[in-house]
Amino acid sequence: MTRKLYALCGTDRTRPFSPHVWKTKLSLAHKGLAFDVVPVGFTEIPMLEQGVTKIVPLFRDGEKLVSDSFDIALYLEEAYPDRPTLFRGEGGKAMARFVEGWSQMTLHPAIGRIAIMDIHDSLEPVDRAYFRQSREKRFGTSLEATAEAGRVDLETFSATLEPLRHMLKFQPFIGGDGPLFADYIVFGALQWARIVSPHRLLAAGDVVSDWFERCLDLHDGLGRSVTAA
Repeated sequence: MTRKLYALCGTDRTRPFSPHVWKTKLSLAHKGLAFDVVPVGFTEIPMLEQGVTKIVPLFRDGEKLVSDSFDIALYLEEAYPDRPTLFRGEGGKAMARFVEGWSQMTLHPAIGRIAIMDIHDSLEPVDRAYFRQSREKRFGTSLEATAEAGRVDLETFSATLEPLRHMLKFQPFIGGDGPLFADYIVFGALQWARIVSPHRLLAAGDVVSDWFERCLDLHDGLGRSVTAA
């Protein structure tokens, strides 16, 4: 069976950076499933698999196509129940939904502003034009103005991690003694920042930094397969 994961990249096709793709990469590794990564740029996404999606990750498992990292995780849990669980039941799915909401409403906007010019500069020219147009529409201002606002986010980012910091005082992973999909959600956001931007968001000695290092080591160091910017 052929498994393919379409992954967002810039000019360097060996450096997939999408936080959502990284959630899926670790989910597949968690399940012990082999897969091939197919790198794509922003403007290539609408042409994938006869235009089935406008987003990545897009995952092909034989004849099955699934997009959206959470939907892929749910599919993997159902299709491969004999492999290690990503959720540990309905409670784990509910927890992951909450963590996803917190990550995408709190971490992603801040990282997006902090790293916006780094992302832009890493792209092919055709993707830079798309990125500028779409992100200026999203943020309601120029990329340069958004990057300036990101300076404030950089100063306050550590405080946004306080709920996670509190949890990690009691357990090594969000999932408890071992990682679950909820861990991969937050890891994906911080891995995105690690790969695209030279700004360091985590301080050495912080319990969140220690957790992130543990996540980088998971699955034979999969997270370290792409070096930091």
